[in-house]
Amino acid sequence: MSAAAFIPQRRTLVLVAWVLLLGFFFANVEIQIEGSAGWAADLPTWRIEKHWLLDLFWGGRPMTGYHAWVFPFVALFFHLPSVFNGQWCWRDEARIIACIMLFWLTEDFLWFALNPAYGLAKFAPAYVPWHIHWIAFAPTDYWTMSAAAFALFFVSRTRPVLR
Repeated sequence: MSAAAFIPQRRTLVLVAWVLLLGFFFANVEIQIEGSAGWAADLPTWRIEKHWLLDLFWGGRPMTGYHAWVFPFVALFFHLPSVFNGQWCWRDEARIIACIMLFWLTEDFLWFALNPAYGLAKFAPAYVPWHIHWIAFAPTDYWTMSAAAFALFFVSRTRPVLR
């Protein structure tokens, strides 16, 4: 493989490492905010516990005022380079969405791993009531979002066909 062919792969690896670092920092922020009460259980915010749309789009988890603001904030933040540069394309959007998914996967897992109230020993359905659906040793969201993020990273690296 030539050095020129390696540059896009290296850039993707640097991007992934940066997103993992962002997830690490935000996990620590959320540990400070939530403590041992995950999914904003003890925060002074509104909650919608049950709704069929939550089952469909939210994995059955409650919608909280905290999450209603933090999720779009993070999505807008990841779109900042496109806004700043005044450029947008589908490949960039695929990469941005992949980065958002990787960010939330990393942040969520590290929230458990780094949280003194949990640790990896309590990363299990018995201790985590807000992750309702699990496959093997991880919440279902981890599997589906990992697959979707990988696919979006792959799509974002394909070159447009010139006709």
